[in-house]
Amino acid sequence: MNKFLKIIIAVAACLAIGYTSGMVTRSSITTWYPTLIKPSFNPPNWIFAPVWSTLYAMMGVAAGLVWNEIKSNEEVVKKALIFFLIQLGLNALWSYLFFGLHNPMLAGLEIIVLWLIIYETYVQFSKINKIAGYLFIPYLAWVSFAAVLNGSIWWLNR
Repeated sequence: MNKFLKIIIAVAACLAIGYTSGMVTRSSITTWYPTLIKPSFNPPNWIFAPVWSTLYAMMGVAAGLVWNEIKSNEEVVKKALIFFLIQLGLNALWSYLFFGLHNPMLAGLEIIVLWLIIYETYVQFSKINKIAGYLFIPYLAWVSFAAVLNGSIWWLNR
């Protein structure tokens, strides 16, 4: 399988996870989420879909680039891709905890673990392909912001 096909498969998988996570949030965005007290820096709802779509695409490209190096160092690449899959699962879990269960506190605890696994994925990807590592920096930044936002929402609504 060539590099571009691996990237396309990885991007499609990430976007599918993002779409599934979005399905969990849809009903809460119009019902539960508007009832919450939010901090002044809370972005408008319309910004989340394009930001997350871009981040999922970047994650997929990064994973495809790393996957493409499997022949050069199979053990290291598999380890990196395991961290990638764990962070992707935790990413989806956050949506369920926050929007599905309406539990900002539990989601806030989970997002800390998510951030740590994203960081480790960044470290592992950077060892294999610098561009793949760089593609994770905006994701780390956004999840850092999301963690502060999550914590603020929990604090304001406890």
